[in-house]
Amino acid sequence: MQFEYLQPIESEVAEFLSLLSSQHLGAKVKFHRQDSFPDLEAIQVALIGVAENRGAGVEEPTDLVVFRKEFYQLYAGNWDCKIADLGNILEGNSVNDTYFALNQLTLDLLKKDIILIVIGGTQDLTYPIYRAYDNLDKMVNLVSVDSKFDFGTPNIPMSMNSYLSKIIMESPNNLNNYSNLGYQTYFTSQEEIDLMEKMFFDYHRLGEVTADITIAEPIMRDADMVSLDLTSVQSAYTGNFSSFVPNGFSGKEICALSRYAGISEKVSVFGVFNSSGLRSEEVLRAQMVWYFIEGVVYRYKEFPLKDDNNYTKYIVSFEDDEELVFYKSEVSGRWWLNFKNKLTNFALLSCSEKDYREALKGVYPEKWLKEQKKSYVIQ
Repeated sequence: MQFEYLQPIESEVAEFLSLLSSQHLGAKVKFHRQDSFPDLEAIQVALIGVAENRGAGVEEPTDLVVFRKEFYQLYAGNWDCKIADLGNILEGNSVNDTYFALNQLTLDLLKKDIILIVIGGTQDLTYPIYRAYDNLDKMVNLVSVDSKFDFGTPNIPMSMNSYLSKIIMESPNNLNNYSNLGYQTYFTSQEEIDLMEKMFFDYHRLGEVTADITIAEPIMRDADMVSLDLTSVQSAYTGNFSSFVPNGFSGKEICALSRYAGISEKVSVFGVFNSSGLRSEEVLRAQMVWYFIEGVVYRYKEFPLKDDNNYTKYIVSFEDDEELVFYKSEVSGRWWLNFKNKLTNFALLSCSEKDYREALKGVYPEKWLKEQKKSYVIQ
C-alpha cells in the first residue's frame, strides 16, 4: 500500500465526527487519522480525496472538508459493508506527481479487490485511474457521465476536457469500450460523433437517458470504472451558477445513475469530479456517493449460467438464419445477450428486456451490432 502518498482526514473533519451519533455514517467508517491507518483486511469500499485542480487551470486545490461533513452526517442504510476513508492525496509538485500517486494507490486497491471511490479534483484524474488497470491483464470498459466527450484539441497538454484522447491514443491501449451517458449535441462537434462511430463506442444523448433512465443500467453493468462530471447536472440542482448549466441531469437522475454504478458487479472505481466546492454541490455529491454505496450493498452477485435454475433462456431466430440467445435472471429480472464471433466462442453482453422485444420484431440490438462490427475490424 502506498501510504506515503496519503494524508489523514482533516482535523476539522475529525472533530466533526466526534459530534455525530452512532447511527450516522461517520460512526460506521474506519478513518485514516493522524495517529492511525485503518486495517484494510476486511474493507470492501475505500474512499479517497484528490485535491488536484490544475487540469482546469486552477492552482487552488479542492477543499474536501465540506464534502466529508455532508457525507458523514448522512444516516447509513441497512448496510453490511465495511468502508474506510483513507484520507487525501494532496497536490504534487507537478500534476504528473499527483497522477503517479493516484495510479499507484488505485492499483494497490484493485489488487486487494477493494472498490475505490475517488472524490476529485478535475476529471483528468480519470486517466491515471485507467492506467492502473495496465498491470491487471484485462481490457477496460469506461463509462463517463458527461455533457461532452472530452476529446479536446490535439497537441495540447492533457486537461479535464481532453483526457479521453490520451486514453484512446496512448499505448498500451487496454480500452475495450467507452460509453458516454448524457452528452449534449450543441457541445459536441460532428467530428467527435464520427470518431465515436468509427471506434464503435456507445453514446447516449441527455434527452434519451432522461426519457428512460433505466437504459443506463445495462451500460453501467458492463463498466469497470465510472467517471462522473458534476457539470453534467443542472445548476438548479448543484447551485453552481458561475458555470451555468441550464440543461443536464436532475439530482434524482444523477443519484439513480450513481446507484446503477454501485449495483454493477464489475465496477471497481467510481469517481466524481469537477466540483466548484460550493456547499450545495457537495451536498449533492455526498448523496450520490451514498447511493453508489447502497448499490454496492445490494449487488446481486449473479452471472448467467452460473446456476441454470435461476435463468430463463430465450432464443430469437432471424430471417438471415442468425440466432440470438437471451438470458433473463429470475432473481433480479436483468437480461443478458449471448454474443458469438470468430474471436470469441461465447461472451455475454448486458442488455434490457426492450432489446429482447425489439429482437422479436426482427431488429438487432444496437449493442450487438457494434460488437459484431468491432470484432471484424479487430480481425
